[in-house]
Amino acid sequence: MSVVPVTSEDLKSAEVSWFAALCSDDYRHLGVPEGGLRSSWEHCSDIVRTAEARGFRNILCPSSYQVGQDTLSFVAGCAPITDKINLLAAVRCGEMQPIMLARTIATLDHMLQGRLTVNIISSDFPGEKAESAYRYQRSREVVEILKQAWTQDEINYTGEVYSLEGLPTAPAKPYQQNGGPLLYFGGYSPAALELCGQHCDVYLMWPETKEDLAGRMKAVNAVAENYNRTLDYGLRCHVIVRDTEAEARDYARELVSKLDDEAGMAVRSRALDSTSLGVSYQTKNRELADMEGFIEPHLWTGVGRARSGCGAALVGSADQVLGELENYRKMGIRAFILSGYPHIEECEHVGRLVMPHLDTCSLPHEYGRVPAQTPATPLGNGERR
Repeated sequence: MSVVPVTSEDLKSAEVSWFAALCSDDYRHLGVPEGGLRSSWEHCSDIVRTAEARGFRNILCPSSYQVGQDTLSFVAGCAPITDKINLLAAVRCGEMQPIMLARTIATLDHMLQGRLTVNIISSDFPGEKAESAYRYQRSREVVEILKQAWTQDEINYTGEVYSLEGLPTAPAKPYQQNGGPLLYFGGYSPAALELCGQHCDVYLMWPETKEDLAGRMKAVNAVAENYNRTLDYGLRCHVIVRDTEAEARDYARELVSKLDDEAGMAVRSRALDSTSLGVSYQTKNRELADMEGFIEPHLWTGVGRARSGCGAALVGSADQVLGELENYRKMGIRAFILSGYPHIEECEHVGRLVMPHLDTCSLPHEYGRVPAQTPATPLGNGERR
């Protein structure tokens, strides 16, 4: 895998984030619910506080209709109990009228004094089965309206889904005056790449082989170049790290030791994105993995047996996990959203064994930030963009 030249000292650091299990995605044994690990304000806010204490720079607060808590309310509640960590709020575009969403996000950004980031999601609503093209068009219009609300004095917008005229934006001005919160985005279809390349800041991926990841980075980078933009790149991944590789692999086996495949299927299918293209790629990973579930020497797909979405974990000793993170960083990945089971306990392991050895940062905003890296060439042929 070829390495992209670093153009700024800041690019040597990475934003390392954790995950708040708002959607009841916390287990000691995958697929076996445990009362104290179910989604609650007490438990999930403890995850946030633990991540902040361990030096994580951001924390993803996911969104689900079926289980768990409301994301934006949870983020608001975290404002007075944190003072350093950023909050990455997942927003399902269209669930809230866009100008009301702009006002809500602006309010949260002021409560957090600029520590808000936003994960743009384009999934179906409960009870909805919309075409992919429509969902991404709806998300595009929401994002374009948000950008007007955050950067202009008045909103005037005519789209296929929304039409707004002459709306003042004073109530919707965020704390971050340089364009509003960073927008993180994940998606694999051509419509998804087009939306991300034109309007978003961080392209998020789920675990695959490094060759596949590099190919996805190059694809979205080509779109961004059409708009004279650069992106940062992120990886959402689980992790199991212990003092030795043997201990980490033992824990991986223990984590799925009580998993009934039928129960795992039920957990996966309850998610609104369970039939998405990205989820199908995670399923393909499991089909291609070896007998122990590994698709690369330290990338284990067993987590995906009991959850939709991100379905693989980095498994190994501290040195091995650090080595994998460094390999990803050399590809041009600057944002890592990690998680593990149970979330507080694994956060402590990563905080003890990994975080002290990483040079971390919070990603700067597109306006005025240093140029992001262009993704590495997949097969290491030495060429540079």
